[in-house]
Amino acid sequence: MTTTSSTSGRRSPRVPIVVTIIVLAALVIGFFIFASLYTDYAWFAQLGFQQVLTTRWIAGTLMFLAGFLGMAVPVYVSIGLAFRFRPVYAKLNSQLDRYQQVIEPLRRAVMIGIPVVLGIFAGLSTAGRWSMVLEYFNRTPFGKTDPQFGLDIGFYVFELPFWRSIVAYSSAVVLIAGLAALAACYLYGALRFGGREVRISRAARIQLAITAAVYIALQAVSLWLDQYAALTKSNSLITGAQYTEVNAVIPGREIMAGIAAIVAILFIVTAVIGRWRISIVGTGLLLVAAIVIGGIYPWIVQRLQVKPSERTYESAYIERNIKATRDAYGVSGVEEQNYDATTEASTGALAQDAQTTANIRLIDPKIVSDTFSQLQQYRQYYQFPDELDVDRYDVKGETEDTVIAVRDIDLDGLSAAANTQYNRAFVYTHGYGVTAAYGNQRASDGKPVFLESGIPSNGALGDFQQRVYFGETSPSYSIVGAPKGSKDVELDYPSGSDDDNGGNATTTYAGNGGPSLGNFFNRLVYAAKFQSEQILLSNAVNKDSQILYDRDPITRVQKVAPYLTLDSDAYPAIVDHRIQWVVDGYTTSDAYPYSQSQSLSDSIAGAETSAYRTDQVNYIRNSVKATVDAYTGKVTLYAWDTKDPVLKTWQKIFPTSIKSVSSMSAELLDHVRYPTDLFKVQRSILGTYHVTNANSFYSGDDAWNTPQEPTTTGSGDTDTDSTTTSTTTNALGTQTTTSRANLQDPYYLTMKVPGQGTAYTLYTTYIPQQSAGANNRNVLTGYLAVDSDAGGAGKGKKASGYGKLTLLTMPKTDNIPGPAQVQNLFNSDTTVSQELNILKRGNSTVKQGNLLTLPVGGGFLYVQPVYVQSTSSGSYPLLQKVLVAFGDKIAFEDTLDEALNELFGGDSGAAAGDSGASGSGSGSDSGSSDSGSDSGSSDSGSGSTGSTGSGTVDNDALQQALSDANDALQDRQQAYADNDLVAAAEADQRLQDAIEAATAAENGN
Repeated sequence: MTTTSSTSGRRSPRVPIVVTIIVLAALVIGFFIFASLYTDYAWFAQLGFQQVLTTRWIAGTLMFLAGFLGMAVPVYVSIGLAFRFRPVYAKLNSQLDRYQQVIEPLRRAVMIGIPVVLGIFAGLSTAGRWSMVLEYFNRTPFGKTDPQFGLDIGFYVFELPFWRSIVAYSSAVVLIAGLAALAACYLYGALRFGGREVRISRAARIQLAITAAVYIALQAVSLWLDQYAALTKSNSLITGAQYTEVNAVIPGREIMAGIAAIVAILFIVTAVIGRWRISIVGTGLLLVAAIVIGGIYPWIVQRLQVKPSERTYESAYIERNIKATRDAYGVSGVEEQNYDATTEASTGALAQDAQTTANIRLIDPKIVSDTFSQLQQYRQYYQFPDELDVDRYDVKGETEDTVIAVRDIDLDGLSAAANTQYNRAFVYTHGYGVTAAYGNQRASDGKPVFLESGIPSNGALGDFQQRVYFGETSPSYSIVGAPKGSKDVELDYPSGSDDDNGGNATTTYAGNGGPSLGNFFNRLVYAAKFQSEQILLSNAVNKDSQILYDRDPITRVQKVAPYLTLDSDAYPAIVDHRIQWVVDGYTTSDAYPYSQSQSLSDSIAGAETSAYRTDQVNYIRNSVKATVDAYTGKVTLYAWDTKDPVLKTWQKIFPTSIKSVSSMSAELLDHVRYPTDLFKVQRSILGTYHVTNANSFYSGDDAWNTPQEPTTTGSGDTDTDSTTTSTTTNALGTQTTTSRANLQDPYYLTMKVPGQGTAYTLYTTYIPQQSAGANNRNVLTGYLAVDSDAGGAGKGKKASGYGKLTLLTMPKTDNIPGPAQVQNLFNSDTTVSQELNILKRGNSTVKQGNLLTLPVGGGFLYVQPVYVQSTSSGSYPLLQKVLVAFGDKIAFEDTLDEALNELFGGDSGAAAGDSGASGSGSGSDSGSSDSGSDSGSSDSGSGSTGSTGSGTVDNDALQQALSDANDALQDRQQAYADNDLVAAAEADQRLQDAIEAATAAENGN
């Protein structure tokens, strides 16, 4: 006794220590949770969107409590009833007796702990469904009904998911509660097994029978709801109920729901009279009915009735699918035109398309990022995006297509000495200015012609706030702001002056862009959030300090509008003297009856996409236009599609967060455009759903594909080294081979599409559906364009033509070359190949830019810029050549203007935007049979229009010319690096002379 007491006495001091550690750990964890919640509220409140956060918190909390109580209470009651009405004198076997002895000391903890743990899991699961519940209670009718049951579309989008979730959750609760009761009844002797005999107490019989009755009744409700869900289910042919579903599956669900309801009543009878046989027999009949009515009968109808004459039986349901799909994706109003395109490049053919020709974009935003960086970046801690943006601006009274980029901050570019924690948080806080170039012009040396350049930038865009505190690569957080009169510590831009700041201008942030760090408590919670003691201890933090974080425009919009799916590209625009990021927001649903389901990630292939609310959708609208101020971070949401019922529903939920489109300034509307991602989804749908005849749709003989990117696929074959190729089954059940990463992008151009005036337009092309193992043709079958001009009508008014879709369809008997065929013409032409090979030799590479397709001259004109870049460090691509094609005829010149004139018999009838840039080159007609050799034959089947000779190669002259070209290229790149434009121009002329000499030598001239 003494020893035990002594031992206990020695151990007892450890108990308070353990308790203290647990309490301290709980306090620390609790503080970090509080810090996260507090900082979230401060962030939303600073933006004026605290209602969004509090609504989410309240809805999520209520949903958690509902899920917790909805699971914990029934399970607790079920276990409690089984224990309370256990047989007091039941004879137990030895094994159950041992179980009871083990459990009895823990019985109260188990009876409470199990329901609590299950309730927590259920609560966490239901809390994530807050948006579905809010949509249900704020639902808005669509004003359209489904063709099967005549119910409003809103029932399927808002109500059906809610009720199915309620039934599924309730079924899980009842099932778990029943299993818990069954275990308790067995443990305490209310349910005993002896050989073939099963004995059950009266109380246990009533409880278990009623639980079973409730569960089967819920299954009856689930079966009844399943008939409506059939209208949104994807089948082998289409999304939506087909003949078998309408005539076998749906009636079968109704019958089975009735049988299940009867079986539920039989279990109630069992609870009252104590006979299990009738309920067991009823359950057996339900299972048999499920097999026969739910499985065998629909299979017989499908295999023996529908399949032999599937087109006849399914036509009516295909028509439903076509109509619903076109409505749900916003393409029902597409204007289709037959376009009998010519392939003859006649003289003056572009005279009627002079404005389109003048605006053809030569500067490829995917290629010239390095050019912008070398010429306009200025410091390593700045950067331009890998892909620049395209917009349009009024310059001297003319609207000019523009390639524009924000000069953002890049902390990874800091030198080792400058890369300190202090500098990252307090000094390098923002980017500065934009750089913009004319999209249709080039300098004689191949550089872009800038309309806004320098740092601070100046040019045609006027005066605007140039500091970019909120950008796509802004630091995770920056601490800014100081009292008036304080010394500036933020690096503003390199000024080149010789002062104490090392030639850098400095500034102090004067906006309202982030929560305050003006008190110790705020500093403490933000130090916890970012796990940085600097925020708490640094004397650089003052009473006027703000902390800027979550600075990416898409991230900011996603946080304040969690109900939106956002476009992958936030683009900058100079609006009302400020840099504004414009972000397109979509409302989506996967429950539009009969509309074809579509994968967003497949449709928007190749884009850096944000996380989707759901990947599979069958309804989409561009309902919101959002802006983010690059200086203050202010987020503004505008209701763009005011007819969208989903948006109306969310406006009821967050009534103060979305502004009317009438408050959009005229200048902002001038820069709003039709979103790329939505257009990609619509082009994917119209590839199949441009067909409105059910029989033609079923045969699939007029289905189209988006062509693959020709600059990486060459002749159109899949580049398996750089893309992911997959074989899939489309809505028609046809196997197709596609490359997700390699679809040709749609492009923005100012042009005139047949049937409408000149407008800022987004377009794409179509080719016949590409099937696995088939001899696929890459001819042009369709051309889809959408009017992307939203401005011009004044403040708060969208242009009447905005969003108008035009689909040009080619006659099936025509063979208009598609992008891949045109790229093949370019790559296989002997003259073009010779000149490209010369450009590639030495320390240079050739980059072929975006292949543009324009419906001009009564046919289709293809334009592709060709860039040359040295492989030496510090080099950048320069536009040196332009390839053009019309029909089977091509030309290859130094400028687009020269190439068009060469292509169209010496005079195209219109001047291109680069007509001021001089140069020389050669044209090529792939339809020509004259190869320029003595024999008159050509291995490639194409010939040069600008070269003739003896066919004997002068090797000495060729080698000298190649050597001269290589020297000229190196001298030119060095001149650009030294910013010596005179030397660069001289080297460029030497390069042109060498190219001409090499061409002449190869042709024996």
